[in-house]
Amino acid sequence: MIDRRSVLRSGTALALLAVCDSAVAKTQMVSSEATKLNALFATFMDEVLDRSPEFVTSLGLDAGNRAYQKSMLANRSPVEISALKHLNTSQLARLRAIDRGALSGMDAVNYDAVLYGVQQQEDSDKRFQYGAIGAGAPYVLTQLSGAYQVVPDFLDSQHQLASKADADDYLARLSGFGTVLDQERDAAEHDIALGVVPPDFVLARTLEQMATLRGQPAEKSPLVNSVARRAKEKKIAGDYAGQAARIVGEIVYPALDRQMALLKSLQLKAVHDAGVWRLKDGEAYYAASLASQTTTSMKPEEIHKLGLEIVKDHSARIDALMKANGLTKGTVGARLRAMYTDPKFRYPNTDAGKDKLIADLNGLVRQIRALLPRYFGTLPKAALVIKRVPKYIEAGAPGGYYQPGSLDGKRPGTYYINLRDTAEVPSWTLPTLTYHEGIPGHHLQGTIAQETSLPLIRKISGYTAYVEGWALYSEQLAVEIGLYDKDPWGHIGQLHDAMFRGVRLVLDTGLHAMRWSREQAIQYYADALGDPDSAVATEVERYCVWPGQACCYMIGKLDILRLRDKAKAALGARFDIRSFHDTVLLGGALPLAVLDTVVDNYIKANKA
Repeated sequence: MIDRRSVLRSGTALALLAVCDSAVAKTQMVSSEATKLNALFATFMDEVLDRSPEFVTSLGLDAGNRAYQKSMLANRSPVEISALKHLNTSQLARLRAIDRGALSGMDAVNYDAVLYGVQQQEDSDKRFQYGAIGAGAPYVLTQLSGAYQVVPDFLDSQHQLASKADADDYLARLSGFGTVLDQERDAAEHDIALGVVPPDFVLARTLEQMATLRGQPAEKSPLVNSVARRAKEKKIAGDYAGQAARIVGEIVYPALDRQMALLKSLQLKAVHDAGVWRLKDGEAYYAASLASQTTTSMKPEEIHKLGLEIVKDHSARIDALMKANGLTKGTVGARLRAMYTDPKFRYPNTDAGKDKLIADLNGLVRQIRALLPRYFGTLPKAALVIKRVPKYIEAGAPGGYYQPGSLDGKRPGTYYINLRDTAEVPSWTLPTLTYHEGIPGHHLQGTIAQETSLPLIRKISGYTAYVEGWALYSEQLAVEIGLYDKDPWGHIGQLHDAMFRGVRLVLDTGLHAMRWSREQAIQYYADALGDPDSAVATEVERYCVWPGQACCYMIGKLDILRLRDKAKAALGARFDIRSFHDTVLLGGALPLAVLDTVVDNYIKANKA
């Protein structure tokens, strides 16, 4: 992509002589405002990191003047939630003090991207007094949210342990885990007083996962095993197993028991209604959640209709491909269910079978890595590893997800796959999941963003419609690259997953705007896609606690495809898929409207 500021600076001597005084003054103002903006971004980032020790560790910044944060966990109390809202208000005011008209190029893009998120959060924070920050996650404790759900794996996979100081910091964080659990309980009680109680089935699933974490004797807890194992591997002296077991038994488990007691008490008053429409100002909350997740103003009815159209279209495509390969009887959903149960597509549901599955996924990654230079000018440097979802959260966790690596590349990006039952992940579903979570999906996109020269606040931004839209676009790109030319079953898997995102549009809007029940959503999902019952229930329950999130995938993908078609039509023979991909990726995650501007600028620059 052409850097327009570099082009301006490279003008001829005659052009420079012709510049009038007012233009010089304007250039100086642009430079001044851009400098102020980037200094403000650095300040914003410091303000966030000061309050986010886990994020500091995740980014690999817990050294030097931030080494003290390696022994800490973030405050999750109601007081801290209020402080974070006030901080956002302050950041919005300071950002608006920058003269947007004096910015150009990526400075203007960066301003617009950050402003969008800060303003959107401000609007939600002012209107809704539940769900912590912004909109899109109305409940503090669920099967997908809460420290119990994230801290154990964070300590094991992200808290690096190479010295005695690191091991001691682990123990300090472990002690702080109990405090954090109590802070979250306070935050949940704040929302409960406002009538915000998760549905009964969410409470049951959450308690099931908490019981799994709580079920082991303290000395056998994964929280203890992690520090004991790694301290031994690094030959770090000290009884870390014993110290950790005491902390877990005396601090963590009692705090977890208090959370569980709260949720059990809620089961007496919880209702079965699945959508957020039943909450205070619930319809507005869902509208804000949709806007936050999709970065559009699309209405629930519009999204629902789009989903139905996608399901109809993709079902016909799958039907044709199935018939071409000898699957002719029954509905598309019934035939997909038959493919799920067909033994030839299943890995053994054993540790050895699961190891073989992960080895095969690594083979897919190697295959597509070799093809990337044909389609991307910029390639990710950081490595990708593939792991199982931890057993203590696999009951409610999604089928796969991605965890970014550290900024310095020392900790690789990680693609997690849920292997609670290999029947849920037959071989024909695995290529598209791997392209989505790994390469050319989340790992490629997120790593390239981290490896740019963007301000840090932009490197780590996560507009979901862009991020998930790119990953879903990557699934289709794999088809265009030819990775399914000799794999019709894998191609059916790709179409199944694309239709799955259409189903999500139907279900998310159905649950939260049209008052569908959990069971109605499960029935529609099962009939359309044929997935195993356990996977269907997990997915539907996910939509109930993350309103709007399920809609961002397809909406983001369709926008990227629209922009690609627009660029192709405008540029003709000048269109280059590698430069288009670089244009989309090198600007980091963006609201879709800002991405439109970036691509428009790319078209103008390449028409010249």
